Amino acid sequence: MDFTRIIELASYTLPAIVTGFVAYSFFELHIKNNDKKRAFLLNKQSHSESLPIRLQAYERMTLYLERINLTKLLIRITPISTEKHDYENFVIDQIEQEFEHNLTQQIYMSDECWTIITTAKNSTIQIIRKAAMSDRVDSADKLREVILNDLLEKQSPSNAALAYIKNEVSDLW
Repeated sequence: MDFTRIIELASYTLPAIVTGFVAYSFFELHIKNNDKKRAFLLNKQSHSESLPIRLQAYERMTLYLERINLTKLLIRITPISTEKHDYENFVIDQIEQEFEHNLTQQIYMSDECWTIITTAKNSTIQIIRKAAMSDRVDSADKLREVILNDLLEKQSPSNAALAYIKNEVSDLW
């Protein structure tokens, strides 16, 4: 082949290669943008569908924490006998039953929030057990009185957990 034939062939081939490369780059960029847009829309739709369920979980756990707030709990649950250990066990059983009823809500909230709720439950139970072991407690009514008097000096564990839930829910918006 002579030199003019090579130049002629290159003059046809080179623009075709450049055009092909530009078209390939454009379509690749277009496909990536469409994938990002599709992923964004799916995430947005998923978020809008899951938000009501997550809020309901936070509502249920707020109700749980309100129900195990020692002040409200001891007023709501009256002693079943005069024996302090019967009352102690009865109140702790109520806390545990309600916790088990709401156990599935943990999948809708952060691990840290669930840990704080569990800690509030365990702290509440610990306060009840500690008060029941006190020498000044000899009956169920005295147990209620001692716990309520102790709460005048310090905050109920469920209040701290409620504050955390409120903060986490405000971050959802």
